[in-house]
Amino acid sequence: MNIDKNIKDKKHELLAYFRDRATEFLTQIKTNFADTQSDKRARAINEALNQTKNNLITTLLQQSEKEKWTNQEKLEAILMITYCNIVVMIESRNSVRPYDYMDFSRRVGELWDPFCKLCFYYPVNDISLFVPPLFSEVKKKMTDEIADYIDNLTISDEEKQELKRYYDKVWSLVSSGEIQLELDLHFSHNNQKYVVDFKSGFGSNEKGNTNRLLLVATIYQNLDDNYKCLLFVRAEENNSYFNTLKNSGIWEAYCGSEAYQKISEYSGYNLKQWTETNIDWATDFNAETTQHLTDNNLLQYLLW
Repeated sequence: MNIDKNIKDKKHELLAYFRDRATEFLTQIKTNFADTQSDKRARAINEALNQTKNNLITTLLQQSEKEKWTNQEKLEAILMITYCNIVVMIESRNSVRPYDYMDFSRRVGELWDPFCKLCFYYPVNDISLFVPPLFSEVKKKMTDEIADYIDNLTISDEEKQELKRYYDKVWSLVSSGEIQLELDLHFSHNNQKYVVDFKSGFGSNEKGNTNRLLLVATIYQNLDDNYKCLLFVRAEENNSYFNTLKNSGIWEAYCGSEAYQKISEYSGYNLKQWTETNIDWATDFNAETTQHLTDNNLLQYLLW
């Protein structure tokens, strides 16, 4: 497989390459796992194909560094490699364990998130990733600040200790353990820090997740670094949970075409235009997969 700038236009060559690799992998996988172990076969083929994709991207990054590719040339090549890998992963998984609607709709959502993040990992704009804070660090910092404030109050030592005990009770109400402040993406742009959560869509029972996102965003809003919290949703939503977050005043929530507009605004790359130009699921899948997805009315979930 020759890696050069033109690989972004070599969809059919990449699909053939991944399919040849998948055939090799499946031959071995089927000797390792019996027909009754379809879930293990599915997991193994996904892992093997992802490793192949990672190897291609590693080679590409080395080549792009030597030849001084532009950021856009690099990104478009990686998008095409990733998309072709996704097509063949879905085909291969379907061949060992045919998709039903629940598995397929969930899988499509799982794949959309990391695909979008490629625009931020290899951005056209001048953005940089950062490591999110740990909840334990945030809690300690806030606790120390409150303790210092209480210690300087003109009240008795007993009253100071009582206030600190009440403060500890508040923390116990917020969480019985550690709150995960790490979301899907964390980047800085124009001296502003952003934390991002990607979501395929909202199901019928998202109350717990919605409350978690509200809590996490509230914590970020109260930190000194002045974070902004962004929510990007793949589906065109008119869901009560989405609207709760959108109207919260602490999440900037976007869905469907608006989400793509914001991805373009921050990363500098029009991902929506790329998907409309390059993605054609029904044609790019092999005939067997397209037939299965059509017969089971699953193509409707492939709206990226």
